[in-house]
Amino acid sequence: MSLLDTLKDRVLIGDGAMGTLLYTTGVDRCFEELNLTQPEQVQHIHEAYIEAGADVIQTNTYGANYIKLARYGLEDHVKKINQAAFQIAKRAARKGTYILGTIGGIHGTQTTIGTEEEIKRSFREQLYCLLLEEVDGLLLETYYDFEELKTVLKIAREATDIPIVTNVSMHEAGILQNGIELEDALQQLEDLGADLVGINCHLGPYHMLKSLETVPLPKRALLAVYPNASFPEYRDGKLFYENEPAYFENYAASFREQGVHLIGGCCGTTPEHIQALTKGLINRDPIREKVIKVKKPKVTASKVKGPQAPSLLETVRERHSIIVELDAPKHLDTQKFFEGAHALQDAGVDAITLADNSLASPRICNTSMASLVQQKTGVTPLVHIACRDRNLIGLQSHLMGLHTLGITELLAITGDPTKVGDFPGATSVFDVTSFELIQLIKQFNEGISLSGKSLREKTSFTVASAFNPNIRHLERAIPRLEKKLASGADYFITQPIFSPERIEEVYKATKHIGAPMYIGIMPLTSPQNAEFLHNEVPGIKLTDQVRARMAATAGNREQSTIEGLAIAKELIDVALEHFHGIYLITPFMRYDMTVALTKYIKEKVPAVKGVIRTESAVHG
Repeated sequence: MSLLDTLKDRVLIGDGAMGTLLYTTGVDRCFEELNLTQPEQVQHIHEAYIEAGADVIQTNTYGANYIKLARYGLEDHVKKINQAAFQIAKRAARKGTYILGTIGGIHGTQTTIGTEEEIKRSFREQLYCLLLEEVDGLLLETYYDFEELKTVLKIAREATDIPIVTNVSMHEAGILQNGIELEDALQQLEDLGADLVGINCHLGPYHMLKSLETVPLPKRALLAVYPNASFPEYRDGKLFYENEPAYFENYAASFREQGVHLIGGCCGTTPEHIQALTKGLINRDPIREKVIKVKKPKVTASKVKGPQAPSLLETVRERHSIIVELDAPKHLDTQKFFEGAHALQDAGVDAITLADNSLASPRICNTSMASLVQQKTGVTPLVHIACRDRNLIGLQSHLMGLHTLGITELLAITGDPTKVGDFPGATSVFDVTSFELIQLIKQFNEGISLSGKSLREKTSFTVASAFNPNIRHLERAIPRLEKKLASGADYFITQPIFSPERIEEVYKATKHIGAPMYIGIMPLTSPQNAEFLHNEVPGIKLTDQVRARMAATAGNREQSTIEGLAIAKELIDVALEHFHGIYLITPFMRYDMTVALTKYIKEKVPAVKGVIRTESAVHG
């Protein structure tokens, strides 16, 4: 009798974790490699699960694909490893034991591992290896990236008619990390041809049961569930799962009552857990009707606290706009900073931007300074967020804090590497790329956290993104700019430009973008400042002419200031002919220079009105 026919008539017990048991024996490398080096150990685990009552076992192939095996230099052994895994499972199987070929998700909570085409190729290779071994079915498990699961399911369904089990993974009960509710996700998988749809990993029995309470019985497919033993504890550099296997016994009947046809275990589970499920599942007849509990999280619009100024996006679309970077101090004396903030307020800037530990050197938290700028001056703060310093937990907490403070203007950046700063040995986090950070912020605007959990309120962030035009071949930077736009960037802020010709080139290269752009202008303060920027600061290049002009002022600070402002004004003149936005970078807290340039722009703007094309034709 086929696996699918058996599942329709009888609830079956799946096996538990393979990696957990191998991990407890001291294996902390590539579990799939053991199919070749220690097959007896893998076979013994299969046999232990079958002895405990498992009707369905899965091959030790969760990560046996090209991309994951490449981490261990085993990418050329995909066929051997998958083939050996099936043969081991077949030797362990008894009469009536079904074997699922397991293919795990490649993306986890991040989307930086392999391109879509690379993932497709990697999946197809492993898929065909398992199909050649004539497995009883396929198990696609631990997919946090729902789009990836749908993609590989389509490939698998086109390639074979054998039963396919698709298990999604969730950070929060009842909802996927992209905000899709479990019910909707499982329905989409059924529509794409999955024979069993379900959930596995991360959550334990309690939260998986709660998740299934909102899921109706599928029209055609069957339900599956593989909970973790518990949440893991981290001790002495190792993960430990602690709960009594008997705890699983209490959930076996409850899972059946939710319509589940296949019940197994994931991380932390052992043969004892599977034995407990077997003991608790007295009635193996599947249910045919089910009462649904419906409780959907409520997401409200962002709570407006008093009159709101137009966003920078709205401002730069309607008129010329000036934003000024004023870095938070590297010390605790904030007097000069706030003197500068008030001077810029009086000059009429639209926003004060605050870098996130620029050049990887610690400064007063820019969120704290932004909040004080908002309170003391009323000027809109634009807060930079770097991917370098915060992990996924910290980033989300940071965004919630910014929203709570009423700070809505953000600049999402990668961040300077720690090696350029005061602490070159510090760890860079980079849990996400700047593209993914933009996407995360936009997801918050929908009221959904990265895990898919409701934030109960939508944020209202406007997201700027950085653009570095100071590369030899400008056209090579445009695809990255377009990718940021596709990720959700609202407008762009450039690195400082020191060439009128390059500003013209930026205009021509980006006029198809359709999003506003602030052109970065940094007044130079001395010949030494010019040479330092040109030679030592990533992403900044000065022309030979500018360097020569500044060199001519050597030894005369007043003349250096005059020349630095003159160069900046010449650049501003060109920028105003094509762009609505000017981004002034204050050098060394010399806010007198950016105040002077702000006043210059405000005097200059009426003369250039009508020159810039409409927003439908150009970015600003």
